[in-house]
Amino acid sequence: MKVHPILFNGDMVRAIIDGRKTQTRRVMKVQPSANFSPMNMALELDYTARWYTPGVVDKNGYLQPAKKQIFGVADEDEGYSCPLGAVGDRLWVREAWQVIHSEYDEDEITYAPEIPKQQDNYWHPIYEVDFKGESREERGFPWRPSLHMPRWVSRLLLEITAVRVERLQDISEEDAKAEGAAPSTRAITPPEAIYRVGFLNLWWSIYGEESWQANPWCWVIEFKLVEKTQ
Repeated sequence: MKVHPILFNGDMVRAIIDGRKTQTRRVMKVQPSANFSPMNMALELDYTARWYTPGVVDKNGYLQPAKKQIFGVADEDEGYSCPLGAVGDRLWVREAWQVIHSEYDEDEITYAPEIPKQQDNYWHPIYEVDFKGESREERGFPWRPSLHMPRWVSRLLLEITAVRVERLQDISEEDAKAEGAAPSTRAITPPEAIYRVGFLNLWWSIYGEESWQANPWCWVIEFKLVEKTQ
């Protein structure tokens, strides 16, 4: 089992905590070709990620099986490794954060990020999503970016339960709901598409309209929350 970091914004962190988010989609950095067609044992199109042994060309020009298996999706010509891990691997969540002293001084925040919280009762982490609506003036301190969160500050641990790839716009209504998207409240939205439209709005807010229009291949990661420390 491997453990990898993963970034989420505040709304998605709240959705995970509330049990409304059990999927995430991440654009594949290398996009499959138009001919990409992975098959299962029944010779049916199957985009589910699994362990496979890629072929490598030896020094004599012959195709040989590699010594190491890869978790991802592949057909006879193309193969892609899932960057977030395999089923059973863990993901520790990075979110906007700060570490404050038990005797908090509004004039100065100093801390030692190399000191785990369990070894220092005076320092403890707090998270932006838990302080929604408060201004910096009300708080008296800034938030630190999720990208800079060290492992020991993370409070959420996820376990990957399934991985596949699919086109972004192929998301189903059920999966859009599992993404933690808020249902669309626009009167013109068909009742059978309120979560898909909500997911579209969510995607636009994070990645922009152009990304949606491009309809890229995405890794679809399903997960469950296995640990929440506070």
